[in-house]
Amino acid sequence: MDGRGDTNSTKDAPTVEADDAVDQRLGETVRLLRQRAGLSIQDVATKTGLSTGMISQLERARAMPSIRTLRLLSIALEVPISYFFETSDPADVQRYIVRKGSRRLLRLTASGVVKEALTPQGKGQLELYELTLNPGASSGTDFLQHTGEKAGYILSGSLRLWLDNQAHVLEAGDSFRFPSVVPHMFDNPTQQAARVIWVTTLQQTDSSAG
Repeated sequence: MDGRGDTNSTKDAPTVEADDAVDQRLGETVRLLRQRAGLSIQDVATKTGLSTGMISQLERARAMPSIRTLRLLSIALEVPISYFFETSDPADVQRYIVRKGSRRLLRLTASGVVKEALTPQGKGQLELYELTLNPGASSGTDFLQHTGEKAGYILSGSLRLWLDNQAHVLEAGDSFRFPSVVPHMFDNPTQQAARVIWVTTLQQTDSSAG
């Protein structure tokens, strides 16, 4: 799931060039964040459990990460996962508001997932996304665990949410919330695209705070 495979061989030239540009930008972002943190590739591998070869391939745009891989990297590099998104036009950036036409995107072509950031740029304790999962799309091949909470609402289509090895098939109108320490992953096993509002907290918060 983390590798590119041969999926690009059936695409036309403009699509391949666009995907290559996305991969290149993402790889450069990972490398710059790693260097800014003063970490070697081996350091990041140790923190994430990913192989040094995988991290090196990601930085050189030779592999496309899954959502799970990006989450592991964001934890290791101590940045929100939104740092890996495409940047917005500076003229459209507002401190508290995100207009529909100014959403930052993260296209994970190998995983079949597109994430749109619904929260403004900058650090915070909450991340809000709209996910589009193409048929067969998934968060990755392994379960993920970290601190915080996750919640979501199915706008359309179906989402299969795996929580501690138990599968839950959610349809439009269904919602969920769970501690992120619960082993989790998700996919779209249907032949129709799914759209999901996805919420992630970056750290545990006091429930009495509202």
